[in-house]
Amino acid sequence: MGTALDLSESSPSAPQWLKVEQGRLVIGSSHQDAFAIGHLLRETEQTLLKLFGRGQLSGTVHTCLGQELCAVGLLRALSSPRDVVLSNHRNHGHFLAYSGQVRGLLAEIMGREGAVCGGRGGSQHLAFHRFHSSGVQAGLTGIGVGLAKAEQCIGEDGVVAIFIGDGTLGEGLLYESMNLASIWKLPVIFVVEHNRVAQTTETKDTIGGTIEKRGEAFGLTTHSLDDSSPSFFDDCERIVSQVRKESTPAFVVVETARLGPHSKGDDHRPEEEKERIAKRDPLRALGEQLERSVREEIEAANTTYLETLANELVLAPEPHESEIHFPDGKQAPLEAIALELVKGSVRDQINHALHTLFSNDDKALLIGEDLHDPYGGAFKVTKGLSTAFPDRTVSTPISEAGITGVGIGFALSGHKPIVEIMFADFLSLCIDQLYNQAVKLPWLGREEEFHLVVRTPGGGHRGYGPTHSQCVESLLMPIPGLTLVAPSHRHNVGQLLCSSVEAYGPVVFMENKLLYDAVCEPGDYETVPPVASDLYADFFPTLLSKTEGSPDLTIVTFGGNLPLAEQVADRLRDEEELSVALVIPSLLSPVPHNTLFSALGGHETLVFLEESPVQGSFSSEVIAGLSERGMHTESILRIGAKPIPVAAARNLERAVLPQVDSVLEEIFEVFG
Repeated sequence: MGTALDLSESSPSAPQWLKVEQGRLVIGSSHQDAFAIGHLLRETEQTLLKLFGRGQLSGTVHTCLGQELCAVGLLRALSSPRDVVLSNHRNHGHFLAYSGQVRGLLAEIMGREGAVCGGRGGSQHLAFHRFHSSGVQAGLTGIGVGLAKAEQCIGEDGVVAIFIGDGTLGEGLLYESMNLASIWKLPVIFVVEHNRVAQTTETKDTIGGTIEKRGEAFGLTTHSLDDSSPSFFDDCERIVSQVRKESTPAFVVVETARLGPHSKGDDHRPEEEKERIAKRDPLRALGEQLERSVREEIEAANTTYLETLANELVLAPEPHESEIHFPDGKQAPLEAIALELVKGSVRDQINHALHTLFSNDDKALLIGEDLHDPYGGAFKVTKGLSTAFPDRTVSTPISEAGITGVGIGFALSGHKPIVEIMFADFLSLCIDQLYNQAVKLPWLGREEEFHLVVRTPGGGHRGYGPTHSQCVESLLMPIPGLTLVAPSHRHNVGQLLCSSVEAYGPVVFMENKLLYDAVCEPGDYETVPPVASDLYADFFPTLLSKTEGSPDLTIVTFGGNLPLAEQVADRLRDEEELSVALVIPSLLSPVPHNTLFSALGGHETLVFLEESPVQGSFSSEVIAGLSERGMHTESILRIGAKPIPVAAARNLERAVLPQVDSVLEEIFEVFG
């Protein structure tokens, strides 16, 4: 988890207390040690504000001025190499108290060579060993639960600390995560840094009830601390030790105060409030406990070090452009289990693949709602799995975003999680985790191994109504780094799932409800030779029906649309005596543009058929790609659902979704 790169503090002015071992900052047990690191954090933040004022930073800055000891106290207690620290947009103090990588942090925010994330993340998004931060409030909470669950599964004693601000208490994902941590009894500490103000709004105006009651409501052991209290460091040690020993989650509310603005210069608090906070300053109070000469020596050493470092980095080169690319794992060939097609339905193929995967790879596991026997999932796809592999089949509450985050946490821990979302419509609840976390965290951390599959059934024609009948591929198509697979009953569906598990990065495996009972057999199709430049095109093949010569009309479709397309083709052949070809990709994103260009060369009349509305669809992207590659056709037609929510009444549903007769009517209307 996280980059293995240690960025040495090579400046001769580095203070002696900046001691890093195995990627962790070693913070001594004395008040002098705590002050030295706390002052280093403060001086780093002051340096960043100065650099911002000079226009020498890239992006924004959210400083932890006044909250340094909160980071120092908790991070000193989280001393095990197995411990995980997850932070938010106000993350510099947590990051430095975890890693000690001052040079790497400054270079990251300044956009200079030697940056801890290569300049990919900037101020808010950092990844280093077992540390991650994100600019999305509560975005890492479910992931933290997944990391803790992974620790529990392998019998390790790592503790996961998730730092949030009081403003995050308005986010729903936080409560999903607290619930999961509680019912699974995980070694997680939710740390609320209660500074009583969000960006500009006092949290007394945004929080109903008390903060502590929220932790207690989920059965979390709840603590109220104050980072200005003489017992604060001892309290942190006690809480971390208890969570580690008992593997029980905790909710820790830390009274603290932000000396500086929310971000750069946006501090609109009354002057008397700022004065009160300045008088409270726990770091200053701690320093006053030291001999004046000792304190001044510490302050001078930190100031000199930061000044020297900033001057060096201003002259340093910018990061190399290679930093923007995904890790090499994204381009590595797959080594998936070879799975023969077995007799049976699409459901049988997926179930067989899951059992085979679990038998051959102990890193594979399944997460989702109602997976256990005798139920076996809403569509019975996971039947028998919990009986055969009880420790690797995890049934969850209804928490789509939360369980997606749990899957990401498992993936960061080196597992190969398969997350089942009961209906594809609910992926809208998971979009933040897929879009902002699943593709970005391994990219930020330069993870060479990251495997995550999200399986979900989509499609209508069953009278389920507007929130259980949609095809949502168009929502996922634009996400960079996400692989989108849509098997049909003519593909070796089990093999596609095995390949998805081995692919680098997140994969969404779009099953179709109507195909579960369809017999899985290759039919009269052959595989289009994949073009090497199309990522994964050889593992997620495109099929082409066998035809003699150039067809009169070619239908391009995928997944659950194929039975409809085959019926349309049969009618055109039988009733109109037309030669009809079908092209069926299983890989929707990244679009195998060159393979499709090769498959469709010489095909003059193209019909793109899908179940979702065609605006912003897979069809639109493929047509654009064909045009960019210079393909000229006689006619192109896109057919999809009407741009209306899918109704529940059967006749109304048929009016919205493509039907054999309606597709034929559109073809005849356009092509005569």
